[in-house]
Amino acid sequence: MNSPSDLQRIYKQRFESKRTYREAVWNVLISDFFERYVSRTAAVLDLGCGYGEFIRLIHCGKKFAMDLNPDSKEGVPPECEMVIQDCSEPWPLAPATLDVVFSSNFFEHLPDKNALGRTLDHAQQALKPGGSFIALGPNITRVPGRYWDFWDHHIPLSEKSLGEALTNRGFRLRECRASFLPYTMEGKKEAAPWMIALYLKLPFLWPILGHQFLIVAEKQ
Repeated sequence: MNSPSDLQRIYKQRFESKRTYREAVWNVLISDFFERYVSRTAAVLDLGCGYGEFIRLIHCGKKFAMDLNPDSKEGVPPECEMVIQDCSEPWPLAPATLDVVFSSNFFEHLPDKNALGRTLDHAQQALKPGGSFIALGPNITRVPGRYWDFWDHHIPLSEKSLGEALTNRGFRLRECRASFLPYTMEGKKEAAPWMIALYLKLPFLWPILGHQFLIVAEKQ
C-alpha cells in the first residue's frame, strides 16, 4: 500500500489544479443521481474520501470519512468525523453504526484482494441491517490497458468480481452495472456540469461511454 506521504504527493500533483472542477462535478452527481440512495437522516461513511467532495456535499444526518492521506482532513466539513487510517485495519466504529458506506474510485488503490476483503468485512460489520453499500470504480473489462496508467492502481476489478466478494459477505446486490460513468476526469477536456447532468438522464449512453462500474448492495 502507498504510504501516507506517497499519497500526499500523488494526489496533490494529480488533483490540486482540478479541485474546483471536481467539486462542480460531484455537486451534479449527488444532486442528480446519488442523493436518491441517501436519506436526510442517514449516517454515511465516505470510504477513501480523497478531498471529501462527496461527504461535504451529500445531505445526511451524520457524516464520517476515512482515508490514509493526511491531507484528506482539509476537505471534510467540521461536522464530519474524520478517520485517518488503513481501511483494512479494524474500524473505530461500533457495529451497526452506519446506514450507508459510499466509495468512489478507491478499491483499485488497495494493495491486494486480501486487504479489500478485510475492508469489506469491516464495512459489513459497521452497517446496520438493511444498510447500503455503494461503490463505483474503473471496470477492468472496459479499460484493460488504460487501467494501469495510474501509479497507484493495484487491483483489477469488475462489477462481477466485486459483486461476488460482496455476496460472499452477506450482501444482496440491488444494482450491478458494468458501465456507468466515463473512466476518468484526468487528461481530458472538462465537460460542463450541464453535460454531466444530461448524461445521467440518458442511461442508453452509459454502455457506450461508461467505463466505471456501479454497485449498490444491501446488508442482509
